[in-house]
Amino acid sequence: MRGASGQEQKLTKAFLLGSQVMKQEFYVRFKGPEDTPFYGGLWKIHVELPDQYPYKSPSIGFVNRIFHPNIDELSGSVCLDVINQTWSPMYDMINIFEVFIPQLLAYPNPTDPLNGEAAALLMREPKSYDAKVKEYVQKYASKDISEDSDKDDDDDDDMSSVGSYESGDDEAAGNMDDI
Repeated sequence: MRGASGQEQKLTKAFLLGSQVMKQEFYVRFKGPEDTPFYGGLWKIHVELPDQYPYKSPSIGFVNRIFHPNIDELSGSVCLDVINQTWSPMYDMINIFEVFIPQLLAYPNPTDPLNGEAAALLMREPKSYDAKVKEYVQKYASKDISEDSDKDDDDDDDMSSVGSYESGDDEAAGNMDDI
């Protein structure tokens, strides 16, 4: 991996098994982006790579509940054009977890919802929407809740984490470490 940044090396390492075979199914811990009502939340996101990856998009789903117009509250499915319709092999997991999902959380699209209640609340009462998002963060995306959901997994080696960049951090945004 000559020339790859430390971040890309960690990301690649997170996807490799001891036999150097890419995992096709794994989980990522994702921190809510700063300057959004999702900040402070910690979500577990299920990622499944199709056999044709990177030519076919991965399947991405939130495991713990999240209140967002473009994310199905119960299934965790994500409605995001770049993943569902305009995917390109140029995109990778770094794009998904550092750019696409943070932008989706920061700039929801209430005109194309998977969660009609969240979309309607965002359009009619943005402050109430923010309050409900924060309520869900406390209820379903706190560190304790996220760790409890890990107990359901057979293999914690399948878990990687993604964080937001903060000025005091030593590593760039979205670094992924084996847990």
